[in-house]
Amino acid sequence: MKKAKIMEFFSSLGRSLMMPIATLAVAGLLLGLSAALSKPQVQSLIPFLKTNGVLYIISLTKTITGAIFGLIPVLFAISIALGLAKKDKEIAAFAGFVGYYTFLISASIIINSKIFNFETLRMANILGIKNTIEMGAFAGILTGIVVAHLHNKYYNIEFPTAIAFYGGKRFVAIVVMFVMAVLGQVTPFIWIPVSKAINSFGEFIANSGHGGIFVFGFLERALIPTGLHHILNSVFRTTPVGGVYNGVEGCLNIFLQFFDKVDISELRQYTSFLGQGKMPIMIFGLPAAAYAIYKTTPQDKKNQVKALMIAGVATSVVSGITEPLEFSFMFAAPALFLFHSVMAGLSFGFMSLFGAGIGNTGGGIIDMIIYGVIQPGSRWWLILILGPIFAVIYYFVFKIYLEKKNITIEANNSIDEETESKDGAVPDVIEKIILGLGGDDNIVEVNNCFSRLRVDIKDIEKIDESLIKTTGSMGIVKLSNTHVQIIYGAKVENIANNVHKVLGK
Repeated sequence: MKKAKIMEFFSSLGRSLMMPIATLAVAGLLLGLSAALSKPQVQSLIPFLKTNGVLYIISLTKTITGAIFGLIPVLFAISIALGLAKKDKEIAAFAGFVGYYTFLISASIIINSKIFNFETLRMANILGIKNTIEMGAFAGILTGIVVAHLHNKYYNIEFPTAIAFYGGKRFVAIVVMFVMAVLGQVTPFIWIPVSKAINSFGEFIANSGHGGIFVFGFLERALIPTGLHHILNSVFRTTPVGGVYNGVEGCLNIFLQFFDKVDISELRQYTSFLGQGKMPIMIFGLPAAAYAIYKTTPQDKKNQVKALMIAGVATSVVSGITEPLEFSFMFAAPALFLFHSVMAGLSFGFMSLFGAGIGNTGGGIIDMIIYGVIQPGSRWWLILILGPIFAVIYYFVFKIYLEKKNITIEANNSIDEETESKDGAVPDVIEKIILGLGGDDNIVEVNNCFSRLRVDIKDIEKIDESLIKTTGSMGIVKLSNTHVQIIYGAKVENIANNVHKVLGK
């Protein structure tokens, strides 16, 4: 039971990181495009880019999107507090910012008091606060978790009439300021040995060479059923575990801040943990697997499976979102998902071994073009060499295994059923989802990430999996007795919004 609660917490934490991660992904694409268009090599090919108006727009885009990456800690603080809060989420989000700012001010006061020696502590000017503790994303994560806990505990507290004004929602900000002020006084002492340990772990991964990168790539896929891969990625992308370069922490932060300033050879060790390792898999491997699934499908089911596979391949190739495809075979053929995870590790390892230098988070063709094709020295052509090899391996492994085990990947009949409400009417599929989850009374809270409907429930025994499968679900993950995740792919946000409207939760 304790293990289930821990898994549920980390799954919720991963879900909470989705909002800033999505923001950073879009900002990263715009930053990469604007940085690429500002390069002399590109401008010499397209003289139109040298005009004053275009140069101003490019500079504006590059400056704004670049600044967003300096806001990662505060974005994490707000989004985690919002995501982990059970009720009145907007109050928690507000308290998340208040808590983070209070923490920084408190830390700066004790650091600048000169009472203690903090010379070995990394410091920076953050949100206008001079010489405060620099913890990167960890400060935002810590703040978000603490604030969410305090919010859930005190958001409905009641005081005597004389001081009732300060109770309930208003008390959340008060208790957050007090607790984060205390943490700000204590954390500088704790962070010195902790930061040394984190840096040592980062050095261990870096010194493990391509073997360490293989392990990262394997885990990045293998953790998908639990949703914990988001946390793994966030740790490497935004903290010293992913590397430190000229004072900037995290492989994603390093790449996006320096890829247009230094030669790509300086950044290859950091891009090893980014999107380049996914590209041979997402652009070539999984589409080949999808074709093998289609080829092994009985004739009477081919049309349904074809529609599912085409949608999954398009999502994987263009945007790098692979869950619709992965969940189509993950539960029907777990051995193939294990194979897929191993191949992902090999993809990360080989791209690093051969010296690729393609950054950002996505593994789709958009990132390949922006951060590979138009970036000098990226060695993007490695994808065109490794990709077809991976495609052949994927196709034959999937085809042979599915035929040998006589496994058919099913597609739901209602996969294209309307999920958006029209004229105020509730779509049938939404009603089925609610009934499949045990009805209104069994549903505590509904959220979603890129591809999953995440639901907190009262009694898992009331879930009707057979009914849920008729709603276009590609899989159901039961993380605990009170939390389930239903995979719907790209249409999940429409589903979540309509479920919210019906439930009022």
